[in-house]
Amino acid sequence: MAPETLFYILIGIILLDFIVDYILGALNAEHFKDKLPEELSDVYEDEKEYFKAQEYKKANYEFGNITGLFNLLVVLSFFLVGGFEIVDQWARTLSENPIIIGLIFFGIIMFGSDILNLPFSYYQTFIIEEEFGFNKTTHKTFLLDKLKSWLLLIVLGGGILAVVIWFYTLTGSSFWLYAWALITVFSVIMNMFYSKWIVPLFNKQTPLEEGSLRRKIERYATKAGFQLDNIFIIDGSKRSTKANAYFSGFGKEKRITLYDTLVNDLDEDEIVAVLAHEVGHYKKKHILYNLGASILTTGLTLWLLSVFIDNPLLSQALGVEQPSFHVGLIAFGILYSPISAITGLLMNYLSRKFEYQADSFAQKTYGAAPLISGLKTLSAKSLSNLTPHKAYVFVHYSHPTLLQRIRNLGVYNMTDF
Repeated sequence: MAPETLFYILIGIILLDFIVDYILGALNAEHFKDKLPEELSDVYEDEKEYFKAQEYKKANYEFGNITGLFNLLVVLSFFLVGGFEIVDQWARTLSENPIIIGLIFFGIIMFGSDILNLPFSYYQTFIIEEEFGFNKTTHKTFLLDKLKSWLLLIVLGGGILAVVIWFYTLTGSSFWLYAWALITVFSVIMNMFYSKWIVPLFNKQTPLEEGSLRRKIERYATKAGFQLDNIFIIDGSKRSTKANAYFSGFGKEKRITLYDTLVNDLDEDEIVAVLAHEVGHYKKKHILYNLGASILTTGLTLWLLSVFIDNPLLSQALGVEQPSFHVGLIAFGILYSPISAITGLLMNYLSRKFEYQADSFAQKTYGAAPLISGLKTLSAKSLSNLTPHKAYVFVHYSHPTLLQRIRNLGVYNMTDF
């Protein structure tokens, strides 16, 4: 195969990804104004609130189209002007060490991309989210979040990339085994200690105080046979009025984190029901299954990378005459994206199944009614899309829709939808 042929294949994959995403978005947008199913007729208090939700969906859809088109044009322009060759050559003027060259190369591309998208991120936060009453982020917090994210990218992302390139320089195509072991260990550690080590860089977490809510939670945990010592409240209201809850860690490091907005928006029974859903994820071992699936897909990706990375065609297709690991990695990432899309579909399907199981666990151990009312309240508060297109849900949703979750709980007759 000639480098020019592979070049056009890469461009084709990028364009196809954009077109598919655009079509799915357009199909989804057609359902923004659908009449709400009977089961969801009480989510919004009145027509005014439902109209607001429709406007919010429309604003995000139109803004997403603009940002998507902008990024497509930037990527295509970068390809056409030989941007990879320019960045690679500049990096080589600063060092002859392949690790340093790789870090400079990816640093320029990733930080350059992030800076180009900074105005869009600002607009999303301070215009769209502000207009619809969600934003609580100050300009100072926005800036600090960005700087902290860059620091983590440099330390963690740069560190892993440096070690992977080092493995490659030492072992050649066998590097994937060592890289897989490294990323596996890193993933396990992050799963266990993310809330303890990373979250405090961005948010304050405080143990749930003694009181009626904690007593209800403790009674539920005892009933469900679940030892729960770590219940934290996170200051989500620092950035947004939207609410959430999540389970993290395992073993002695397991903890449930509730957003302060969730505690404020829901009554105590609804909060316990949401917590019961999170406990269901742990009892059903979903965290371990997800971790295992992630490790396996990472291994597959690294093995395929090891098969192709030595082929100079990858670098040449990007207009870089001197083959290298870092340039080949870019080309491989694009070629692998269709496979990644398929594994993403499978992971989303598995995630939706897990959500059903966690809901059913909460229903059996605490009750369906408070969980449903809590989910409805959270959907209303976040102006969620209650009538998404099936294809959009299949491709993009890691959670079932609210209607699907209600029907899964058996409160209404199950139907094929």
